[in-house]
Amino acid sequence: MIGAIIGDVVGSIYERNNIKTPRFPLFDERSRFTDDTVLTVAVADSILNEKEFGKSLQSWSRKYPNAGYGYRFRNWIFAENPEPYNSWGNGSAMRVSPVGFAYDSLDDVLKFSKKSAEVTHNHPEGIKGAQATASAIYLARNGASKDEIRQFIEDDFKYDLSRPISEIRPEYRFDVSCQGSVPEAIIAFLEGRDFENSIRLAISLGGDSDTIACIAGGISQAFYRHIKHDLVDYVRSKLPAEMLEVIDQFEADFMQN
Repeated sequence: MIGAIIGDVVGSIYERNNIKTPRFPLFDERSRFTDDTVLTVAVADSILNEKEFGKSLQSWSRKYPNAGYGYRFRNWIFAENPEPYNSWGNGSAMRVSPVGFAYDSLDDVLKFSKKSAEVTHNHPEGIKGAQATASAIYLARNGASKDEIRQFIEDDFKYDLSRPISEIRPEYRFDVSCQGSVPEAIIAFLEGRDFENSIRLAISLGGDSDTIACIAGGISQAFYRHIKHDLVDYVRSKLPAEMLEVIDQFEADFMQN
């Protein structure tokens, strides 16, 4: 889970100011958490405390109303009776990493990633993006190889994961759709040498940099298991105490193995 949040924080300064190289400083005083982190924490809180996904997402978003939400999601946050709005955006994938870490069967991961998505993103592509991301995390934390993860995602979700980052990067532009960003995030994980390199590759694509890095970061944490302490400490220093409380409890309950 913290891997996804690291991707968000490190990528936050490049979302509207893309950098088309993996060689950039990881630490920047302008870095901050965005809606990706807020909603990831909301999903974790929902799982920890058996809250409805929709209610947890609304509650946390209202606490941090200026985190950078999309227009339709912002309207949903403050609706008295919020309804899903058929979104295929990558918001469903950016927040789903806790599901991939929490459940002990692939069936449950698919079930609850769908539930976490469809309160807002009930378009088939929105659900698919969340399920693909959570499935990759589940497989990675259970010892699957990169080739096995690639094959599963290509077979079950029909994403094309054959393109190298070097070919995607030059023409890649801002794309908030699941179908236009989740495969790219998974490719950044697959091509990365370690956690940090995966984050760097994701951000170097440009586009919706923080969200691509958030998605890649969750999968990479599950696969590599180790993240440098200075990077974790730096990102934790950017987070409020109530978020750290949820993160620490989630890791204690679900991520000790």
